[in-house]
Formats: sequence, C-alpha cells, structure tokens
Amino acid sequence: MNDSYSALLDAVAFDADGLVPAIVQDADTDQVLMMAYMTADTLRETLDRGQMVYWSRSRQARWVKGQTSGHTQAVEEVRLDCDGDTLLFKVRQEGGACHTGYRSCFYRRVEGNTLHTDGDKVFDPDAVYDDA
Repeated sequence: MNDSYSALLDAVAFDADGLVPAIVQDADTDQVLMMAYMTADTLRETLDRGQMVYWSRSRQARWVKGQTSGHTQAVEEVRLDCDGDTLLFKVRQEGGACHTGYRSCFYRRVEGNTLHTDGDKVFDPDAVYDDA
C-alpha cells in the first residue's frame, strides 16, 4: 500500500460490507454527476490512477469509469465528510456520467407528484453498451 494514502484510508469508515459511498461532482460547475460505491482497493486504485474506479454491488466486481463507454472521470480533488463515511470527488468528466446517456445521473427533477427530465442526452447508451 502507498503510505501517502494511509491517513485517508485510516479515516474512511467503510461499512460492514467494506464499502463507502462516493459522490462525484464536476470540478468546474459543482454539478453532482453520480454516486457509487468504493472499496479500500478501488479507492487506492483511484488515487494511484487519477481516474475513478468503483465497486459494482450488483456485479460484485470493480469497474473503471469509462472503460466501456470512454466517458472517464479524472480526479481533481478528494474530500471526506465529517463522519468519515462518505467521499466526495471533484472530477473532469469526459462525456456523460450516467449509463442512461445523460451527463448526470440526477437528470430527473421532482415537482409535486411529477418527474421532469432536465437536459439532453450526451450519448446513446444503445450504441455504447450491449445490455443497455
């Protein structure tokens, strides 16, 4: 393990499954792009690579953001919340962050009992993913 990460890794309160939520924001606009989970290993890999690497709970496997789509996230800043149980990453997003084709996973806005879609898709998920 890289000793330069030990202070951060010691401060992170991973849950019983060894996971910690990671909120991802655009470094320029502060738009929240997505939320995913990380393990200690994917956190280390993210810090080593300077690119976001997550843990997929559904597949029980690591995934490198952009490995399939080409829509990568370069890390600009890392923050840890006061309880140590949530990470915040500011990134340079290439393309869309959401597997549905939108720039942000938070493209639906609630008004009363209605969901509204904000923004346009930035890519066609059917053209990128086999199982979209």
